[in-house]
Amino acid sequence: MILFLAARPVTAPPVRPAPRRRGLRLLAPYRRIFAHPGTRAFTAANLLARLPMGMLSVSAVLMIAGSRGSYALAGAVTATGLAATALAGPWTARLIDRHGQARAAVPATALAVLGSLSLLLCVHYGAPDWTLFASYAATATTPNTGGLSRARWAHLLRDDPAARHTANSFEQAADELCFLLGPVLATLLCTTLFPEAGTAVAAALLLTGMLLFAAQRGTEPPVAARPAARTRSPLPGLPPLLLTFVCTGAVFGSMEVVTLAYADAHGIRSAAGALLALQAAGSAAAGLLYGLLRPAGRVTRRFRGCVGAMAALMLLPLLAAAAGGPAALAVALTAAGMATAPAMVTGMGLVQSRTPAGRLNEGMTLAVTALLAGIAAGSATGGWAVEQLTGPGLGYAVPAAAAALALCTSLRHRA
Repeated sequence: MILFLAARPVTAPPVRPAPRRRGLRLLAPYRRIFAHPGTRAFTAANLLARLPMGMLSVSAVLMIAGSRGSYALAGAVTATGLAATALAGPWTARLIDRHGQARAAVPATALAVLGSLSLLLCVHYGAPDWTLFASYAATATTPNTGGLSRARWAHLLRDDPAARHTANSFEQAADELCFLLGPVLATLLCTTLFPEAGTAVAAALLLTGMLLFAAQRGTEPPVAARPAARTRSPLPGLPPLLLTFVCTGAVFGSMEVVTLAYADAHGIRSAAGALLALQAAGSAAAGLLYGLLRPAGRVTRRFRGCVGAMAALMLLPLLAAAAGGPAALAVALTAAGMATAPAMVTGMGLVQSRTPAGRLNEGMTLAVTALLAGIAAGSATGGWAVEQLTGPGLGYAVPAAAAALALCTSLRHRA
């Protein structure tokens, strides 16, 4: 028997081809868009310039509230700056469309950085309150950094709608990443170094990132041709949609101020950035996953569904703050954030579809302007609520109400 077994030829097991990693297949849509030359360079530079968007308002709130002892004043100052940005944003976008990203965005960024530095000096040296409003309003020329990047993707992928959906999802996840890391970095700088550190670092990052982004000329969209005649309503399909963006912005603005006040009231001020980061983390993860899905059905119906999910999930922080503690609130904020990115991705897709060719940066800036107007209103209302209501936890009723209003407005406008 042993000899028989020994005489049998020994055959190696069949070699099977190594299975492709499932993760790589899932990431194929993202790998495909970044295969275009120059996309990685402008994306990295834009992320550096976009990170301060998640730092500036948090840094201003912590800096002003820490020195003046009033969250209402801090919320009003940031609301004033955001409202000024909402007014100046379309004007800045038109200059960019007319003269190009490199020629117009860099000077606009330099002016905004000077406004941030002025705010820092006014707070540090105890200048009157009105100087805080004036300084923060001077930051209104900050370009829509996310819109600049989206305009480049729209130009590079103009013949590939599926790739544009993936790029829009990535850009929304990038926005959320900046709002995830920005508050954490701002809180860390303001609480461990000195109150003005967050604003100083944010201003430096903004200017450096914009200079590097503008240097990537190979992917810059061409300058739009000037229209022969000025129409009465240049973007007639946007106003109904922009109202929903205003309400969505109010969710973001009020959530930020209320969360900062909640953390301060519970003696965990240094963890306020982490709480805000959890909401952004949930949104970023949902945005990346949404980009892997193939869009199905009418975009208006998908947008309404996403806004409805956001309205439902925004009730969780209110319930957690009322019945639980910081740990329960952290879980609720993460869950609440998971509906915001899909709503924003689909909403930006609607904006692009309703914006005439050659004016995409203006159309997206109008959407961001609407968001900023809502953030301004939400910041002011949230600051008022945490000081007037019994307990800062009840302030989460403001973002919940804003989300419900966003749902109502999305249901009213036509497809």
